Amino acid sequence: MFNFFKSKPKLYSDLNSDEFKKGLSNTDAVIIDVRTASEFQSGKIKGARNIDIMGPGFLNQIKNLPKDKKYYLYCRSGNRSGQACEVMTENGFENVYNLSSGISGWPYDIA
Repeated sequence: MFNFFKSKPKLYSDLNSDEFKKGLSNTDAVIIDVRTASEFQSGKIKGARNIDIMGPGFLNQIKNLPKDKKYYLYCRSGNRSGQACEVMTENGFENVYNLSSGISGWPYDIA
């Protein structure tokens, strides 16, 4: 009867830490940390590139990425990276993955 609360399906996948770590071994995997530069400097997943979702150039930086890669995004808790995944899928990216627990739930080494 009411379709007000009908949400559109997610076009990205939320992964737990083990699934995320396994995905990072793909040769075409790109790891993106969407936290602020200071958060990024405090510790990151090895190989991650910092593109701050709150930064003024976020959308332009995302649009310049090749669409044929697999993108693994994370933040502190999984919220900002989920938003960033949504932006990426809205801009034509098909292989986008979110670390659902964020780096705060990452049980592996950080750099």
